[in-house]
Amino acid sequence: MKLDDILADFELLDDWEDRYRYVIELGRGLDPLPEHQRTPENKVNGCVSQVWLATQVSGDPEAQRLDFVGDSDAHIVRGLIAILLAVYGGKGAGEILETDAHALFQQMGLSDHLTPQRSNGFASMVERIRSDARDALGTETTVH
Repeated sequence: MKLDDILADFELLDDWEDRYRYVIELGRGLDPLPEHQRTPENKVNGCVSQVWLATQVSGDPEAQRLDFVGDSDAHIVRGLIAILLAVYGGKGAGEILETDAHALFQQMGLSDHLTPQRSNGFASMVERIRSDARDALGTETTVH
C-alpha cells in the first residue's frame, strides 16, 4: 500500500480506536515472512515483540533501491511495519536517510497513542532501516 493512501485513510478516521484497528488491518495485509528470513541477523533488537526486518538492495551503485519485508508476532507492530514499508520501501539509501518517520508518526498521532515500549520498538525499527541504508551506500549486495 502507498503511503499517501494510508495517510488519506487515516485522515478519514476520527476516533483513535478506529485508527488503531486500521493499523492492525494494515498489518494483516503483510505477507508472512518466510521462515528462512527469521534469522538472528534480521531480528530487530530493542522491541518487546518479536520483529524481523529483511532488506534487499538492488540496482547499480548510482541508482540503488532498498526494499524491505518484515513481520512480528504482535498485530499492532505488524501494522507499524506495514506503514514503515510504505514510508521507506523502494527508496534509495540517501532518500531513506533524509526521511523522518518519527515526524510522520507524530503527524498521524501515533506517537501519542503508542505505549513507551511500542515507541521504543518503533524507534528501533526505524534505526535498523536507516542503518541498512547507511550500509547500502557502500555495497551492491543484499544487506540482510
